[in-house]
Amino acid sequence: MKKAFLLMGTLLMFWSCTTKPKIIACVGDSITAGARHKKQSVTAYPKVLSDLLGDDYSVVNLGRSGATALINGNLPYWNCKEFSNVFAVKPDVITIKLGTNDSKPQNWNAQDFKESYQSLIDTFQTISSSPKIYLCLPVPVYAHSKFKIDGTVVNQGVIPIIKSLATENNLSVIDLYEPFLDKEKLVPDGVHPEEEGAALMAKIMAQKLQ
Repeated sequence: MKKAFLLMGTLLMFWSCTTKPKIIACVGDSITAGARHKKQSVTAYPKVLSDLLGDDYSVVNLGRSGATALINGNLPYWNCKEFSNVFAVKPDVITIKLGTNDSKPQNWNAQDFKESYQSLIDTFQTISSSPKIYLCLPVPVYAHSKFKIDGTVVNQGVIPIIKSLATENNLSVIDLYEPFLDKEKLVPDGVHPEEEGAALMAKIMAQKLQ
């Protein structure tokens, strides 16, 4: 009996040492990349998320500043190296936080946005690891923003489309919009959450992903 328990303990130790962590690919724009943080590699929300989730997860920051979901946007995520990296890491989970830059006047077209976003979902679903996909609602854009990003379009255009896509594709939504409605101080330039804001984003996402 003693030998059996020793054998079982050895097997459990071996299993725990060989189990690979779940890979989470955080797809996004400058907010994901950690723009305007003094130490992006430390305080961007994917890194904080990784710290919160612990050793069972490996979180990869695949944010690209200025990126759009729109295929015909001024900087399509499709054309960025980060897009190819999503396939390279073979993630178990993908979070998509795009739409903020799509609201710019030169980019916005509701039908094109929905079709491009749907194509992004379809394309990620071809990855061999069969990742679970979460759609993130963008944080609010405040009036003092100077980036030509339209907060009204984000609220009344981008978010309803993302919600409808989540329903149509049976995907989960991570709401980063509502929790920030009374947190303007955490978004000092009107678009990019600073370090405390990124930590709040990570906390919200961790609660949904665990």
